Amino acid sequence: MENSTSKQDAFGHPRGLLYLFFAELWERFSFYGMRALLVLYMTKHLLFSDEMSFGIYAAYMSLVYVTPLIGGMLADKILGFRKAIVLGGVLMALGHFFLTFETPIFFYSSLSLIIIGNGFFKPNISSFVGKLYAENDSRRDSGFTIFYMGINIGGAIAPLLCAWLAESYGWHYGFVLAGIGMLLGLFVFNKGLNNNVFEQQGLIPDREIYNKKRIGVKTGNLVVICAFLAVPIFALIVKFYEFEHYLVWVVTLFLVLFLASILKKVTESERKKLLVATYFTVLYTLFSAIFEQAGSSLTLFADRSVNLVGLNAAQTNSVNSGFIILLAIPFSMLWTYLTKVNKNPNSVIKFGLGLFFLGLGFVIFGLSAQQVDEFAKTPMFYLLFGYLVLTIGELFLSPIGLSKMTELSPIKYIAFIMGVWFSANFFGHFFAGKIANLTTVKEGEIGIFAEGFFGSVSEFITGLSSEVVIQKNEAFQQLYNYVSVYSNFGVISMIFGLLVIFLMKPINNMMQNVH
Repeated sequence: MENSTSKQDAFGHPRGLLYLFFAELWERFSFYGMRALLVLYMTKHLLFSDEMSFGIYAAYMSLVYVTPLIGGMLADKILGFRKAIVLGGVLMALGHFFLTFETPIFFYSSLSLIIIGNGFFKPNISSFVGKLYAENDSRRDSGFTIFYMGINIGGAIAPLLCAWLAESYGWHYGFVLAGIGMLLGLFVFNKGLNNNVFEQQGLIPDREIYNKKRIGVKTGNLVVICAFLAVPIFALIVKFYEFEHYLVWVVTLFLVLFLASILKKVTESERKKLLVATYFTVLYTLFSAIFEQAGSSLTLFADRSVNLVGLNAAQTNSVNSGFIILLAIPFSMLWTYLTKVNKNPNSVIKFGLGLFFLGLGFVIFGLSAQQVDEFAKTPMFYLLFGYLVLTIGELFLSPIGLSKMTELSPIKYIAFIMGVWFSANFFGHFFAGKIANLTTVKEGEIGIFAEGFFGSVSEFITGLSSEVVIQKNEAFQQLYNYVSVYSNFGVISMIFGLLVIFLMKPINNMMQNVH
């Protein structure tokens, strides 16, 4: 079949997977290395308030996942996967290196370059993986789980190395190492192109459109110029993060209208599958809003409220990825084995279990307060165990979602629908910023989860009552804000997970031949 390269198999998968695996590994090394440092860099070095740091972080991380909508469309119509991935990699490398210049214009421009670069890189490399497999290839879920492991090898190593460099020699050395990681990712991808492992996949979709001149410039080159011209626009959006909710409304309207136009053009069968893809994206938004406390409030929780042993707070960002490295291959083998014995649960059940385990992980963070010491510090065991449980939830949901998007999408809209999937992270990070803000301490207050039903949930899980905490010092009040927020959102996620499983049947019917 034309979208399978099975004749070039390696380790039971298309040979191109190996190159995309390592390209994504190094790109994620750069991304997660910088992410692990960002909130701590803002609060400790730039001396931004928690609220401002969470706002900038949420705006940056949400925009990183809205630009894939544009990058996916431009790759589908003009650039093709290959050129989009290279352009994205170059922009991201520049962004990481520019962070070494300590001025506001470079700080915000650096974040903007990474935002735009990720828009070209992220959706197209994931779509490229899907193109390696024929439509009903049973190896697809397994292949995406292996690819997902590559993401997390980069995500596990980067915080350890970048945070060590930053703490030992200075923040800028950590950022430089992240930039070098991105260059390595580009090198591996280019090597795959030179070795022709992708054959005819990912080329410019229409040479005529690419070469057509607009204002005297080829359309393909115009895309590159516009990418650089967009840098100050995104930099201003990050700087004035307080107004990001307007962008959320604009993106929502754009998505609704564009999806509605696609739904009119496709067949009845494709329409049902596309509606399921949209449903999965909404569930992933909820997952992302809670999960993405990692990197923001969970990093500060580790720094301020956990007795850390062997890791600093930035390095705890590697824990989630470390568990994925340990579990991804067993999960991949599990799905393959369950398929063989005809017992593989359908994707809806996997999504429900993903939300349930995510919530359970956050409840475990809340339980840590049961063993708080006199310094308002909790045992590190709870942080590690909570990360383990929510990682299991992530493996039920995230790589499976990536795989399903490539199966549920009409072929001609595949990169755009992959961008829609990543837009869940845009909305998720926006709401994650709001959740993180609930953990900030304000004088004389201990948060919205201190009273009523939510207060009862908080006290049951954490063992701390608001009446006792209000009489203690600020460190205890800060701890209470963290664990009460985590406990309640954990319970909410678990309830939604069970509801998804309970309402499985009609969604499963709409998926038709997609498992």
